[in-house]
Amino acid sequence: MLRPLVAVAVAAASAVTTPTPAQAAPDQAQHVAALVRGMSLEQKVGQLFVTYLHGQSPDEAHPGNLRDFGVATPAEVVAKFQPGGVVYFNNTSYDNIDTPRQIATLSNGLQRASRVPLAIATDQEMGIVTRIGAPATQFPGNMALGAGRRAQDAEQAARITATELRAMGITQNFAPDADVNSNPANPVIGVRSYSSDPALAAELTAAQVRGYQGRFLAKHTVSATAKHFPGHGDTDQDSHSTLPTVDRTEAEWARVDAPPFRAAIAAGIDSIMTAHIQMPKIDPSGEPATLSEPAISLLRENLGYDGVVITDSLAMAGVRQLHSDAEIPVLALKAGVDQLLMPVNLELAVNSVLAAVRSGELSERRIDQSVVRILRMKFLRGMLTGPLVDVDKVDAAVGPAEHLAAARRITDRTITAVRNDAGVLPLRAKPSAALVTGWGETTTRTLAGFLGGTALPTGSTPTQAHVTAAVQAAAGADVVVVLTNALSRQPAQQNLLTSLLATGKPVVAVAVQNPYDVAHTDAPTWLATYSYGAVSMEALARVITGEVGPTGRLPVEVPGPRPYPFGHGLEW
Repeated sequence: MLRPLVAVAVAAASAVTTPTPAQAAPDQAQHVAALVRGMSLEQKVGQLFVTYLHGQSPDEAHPGNLRDFGVATPAEVVAKFQPGGVVYFNNTSYDNIDTPRQIATLSNGLQRASRVPLAIATDQEMGIVTRIGAPATQFPGNMALGAGRRAQDAEQAARITATELRAMGITQNFAPDADVNSNPANPVIGVRSYSSDPALAAELTAAQVRGYQGRFLAKHTVSATAKHFPGHGDTDQDSHSTLPTVDRTEAEWARVDAPPFRAAIAAGIDSIMTAHIQMPKIDPSGEPATLSEPAISLLRENLGYDGVVITDSLAMAGVRQLHSDAEIPVLALKAGVDQLLMPVNLELAVNSVLAAVRSGELSERRIDQSVVRILRMKFLRGMLTGPLVDVDKVDAAVGPAEHLAAARRITDRTITAVRNDAGVLPLRAKPSAALVTGWGETTTRTLAGFLGGTALPTGSTPTQAHVTAAVQAAAGADVVVVLTNALSRQPAQQNLLTSLLATGKPVVAVAVQNPYDVAHTDAPTWLATYSYGAVSMEALARVITGEVGPTGRLPVEVPGPRPYPFGHGLEW
């Protein structure tokens, strides 16, 4: 049952038709304003925070919750702090995700514990950042979509993802990644980006915003979140562990990094996530963009955005190097941010903001601005008027046959043939004795299964014993497929590939993550998949055996000893 505080929003449910992100219709604005007027300061400040939780059930007692929040269960955390949102993870630190039915049950339980319906979020970018695995429909990620060059595929992938997330009670997706990966040495973005080309990245960002948010019933949509503003694509350091610097001028930023965010705003993006990066030529103070008023002004004033701005995780090192955990939330709000994601100590962060308002450092009017934006987003996506989901229908809604078939069609169009100098591909028939070796325990076995061959994983840094075993195994193979990941930085992987080429067997080298590997050996046959998930390995097998032809094109320029230009790709 919805609580009295949201009754005014429920009464306006019939007014919600086609969502108009970033600007509410007058009647919607009136209802949101009335809701804000009915909130105490503590309730309004709670709306600013999006927190993690420990556990997979709303009533599961978990020691992590006792340690971090002083209460035992996820539902008690929500009841105690009344945050505006929560975020789900599938790692050992938080462990919120198991099955679709479990996720839907958790979502409903948390909503029932909240006086104002929550924004329930996750990072379902697809590709290397995927929180919810099978049976949810899997896609190969942004750079693969960039290789496919089809905006309609990007939009369909986002629409399917949104429908399945919403069935599980998840209403905000921290996707798409709108960064332009202009630095091949980037350790944290890479294939999470569509492209090194601002125009292609902008086109596909807008397509995915349309897919997530759509022009269809709000109950099937999620709020999209373009990240990481002002742009994390030109770093060679990871903001999870340090504070990277991007040395762009404002003019360079406008030309390279801004186009995808501008396109997202034009498509009606509900929320935009900040980056913990320094941009000294835009803000000489050295503050990370998350805490930088000049950086957020690029978004608010230069790009004219009045939707929700959310920080990247406030537990990351990139935002914690210059200030205390008590200061960070207040500084972010002063800079112009609305939602504060995953503070290390939620109680400390909430009390710091409350103290800043009571002392006059922050005005309550400033708090109200952010709360209005957050509630407007919730209203437009139907979060306020329909927070609960039907647990009995979730299994049918997640991973149905038509979604899986669409994912296969989309992924088939992403595989890129970079080199086929020896004419090894396509194989004339399915190999009778394929050897799949190289990077990735699961990935090698998955591809070997699709090819009907043998897997011999050698890891990211194969030893000489691994190389010797692979060479011996190749003697009985009619084709050898070598999977690489970061080969450009791993001489041991290069040694494995070179040794297998020396056997004289037909060798197919495959870069299963960043395509930059293809420039760093003389292997005559190179493919790029941009993803090592099962759906990509299935598409790869079809390309190798000639069931489908490769149509992907490099979405980035590949530098190195054997460079390849943006847009390169062979077909047969």
